[in-house]
Amino acid sequence: MFAIADCNNFYVSCQRLFEPQYIDKPVVVLSNNDGCVIARSNEVKALGIPMGIIYDKIYPEVQHFNIKAYSSNYALYADMSARVMQNLARFSPSVEVYSIDECFLDLSGFKDLHQYTNTIRDTVVHNTGIPISIGVAATKTLAKAANKLAKKQNGTLVLDQPEAVTTALEHYPVEDLWGIGGQYTKKLQSMNIHTAQQFRSLPLAWVEKNMTVTGARTWRELWGQSCIPLITVSDPKQIISTAKGFGKVTNDYAELREATTNYTTRLAEKLRKEKLCTSILHVRLIAGRFKKDEPLFCPCIAIPLHHPVNNTIDLVRMAQAGLRCIFKKNHLYQKVEITFSGLLPEAEVQLHLFAKYQGEKFDKVSTALDHLNQRFGKGTVKLASEGKNHRWAMKRKYLSPNYTTHWDDIIEIH
Repeated sequence: MFAIADCNNFYVSCQRLFEPQYIDKPVVVLSNNDGCVIARSNEVKALGIPMGIIYDKIYPEVQHFNIKAYSSNYALYADMSARVMQNLARFSPSVEVYSIDECFLDLSGFKDLHQYTNTIRDTVVHNTGIPISIGVAATKTLAKAANKLAKKQNGTLVLDQPEAVTTALEHYPVEDLWGIGGQYTKKLQSMNIHTAQQFRSLPLAWVEKNMTVTGARTWRELWGQSCIPLITVSDPKQIISTAKGFGKVTNDYAELREATTNYTTRLAEKLRKEKLCTSILHVRLIAGRFKKDEPLFCPCIAIPLHHPVNNTIDLVRMAQAGLRCIFKKNHLYQKVEITFSGLLPEAEVQLHLFAKYQGEKFDKVSTALDHLNQRFGKGTVKLASEGKNHRWAMKRKYLSPNYTTHWDDIIEIH
């Protein structure tokens, strides 16, 4: 049996946890640069405000309905996600963290799943304050459907009997099925197939012919045949990237250099945390993306390294060299993208036969930077080329404090 635990309106729930005065009030969370709505409370959904809409377009509604808006606080969300996942891991020997707010659990062999599922949910809510819903079934696809239905009930739903599965799927929209995309939805609806039960009533031969392997796998899962295993060990990463948009367009080389250094530094820290090294560094600039009268301009460069590294100084040096090669003064840039590819575990790195390795000193410097920033706070010690004012930084007008990851933001109780 598979269970999937899904945090309810996760970003909104994280914000409400520390500002409970907004419970039962309309709340939205915005994307980078406060551009679009990426999370909505149930109250906002009831107002008919769609996901992904530009925030400026709904500003009259925000004022009229007193909607509370938050800028994305990724540090807070990541920390709260880790707390939820740690609590869930106590209840199963095998778990798969599927996304920042979803986790699959293997509940094979457990008895009284109805009571056990309620215990899991109550424990997570009590220990973290984040509301979750849990769906349990014989396959991942059925568990996802059970989870969606559980949100409309008491927060848990166990589909452990064929009759329960049939009842659940009779009114379950086919477009909401895990594995059924937009094109397949249109195809099925054109055949008057609107529910999951109608879909699984189709002949398997037709599904295999018209919906390929993916559709057939979904069909089998709906009949209780597990085709999607639990992934407890993720595949090693082949690429990592960051590409945050600027708070304003710029053609100031100094600002672009600061942003390039900042993004490269953050990625280098991530490499070391995951004990990986990169062998190719990519730098890309984006201009004209949102200007009707300006053509899209995206110069990029890929820089092969003599040998894989993860120290900040070498990587920043190469990123800045790449920026110098692709920068053109007569464009207004909205974004710089830094990508590391050809990733290898630290223990498997081989040095270049004809290139002298000079990174040992820089490795020690990077390790010292990590230790100091972990102890005294992010950004305590950094490279001078990162700059100080960051006029290019993202707009985060409605950013909440980092309640759980920054000493100065911890809530004080008097």
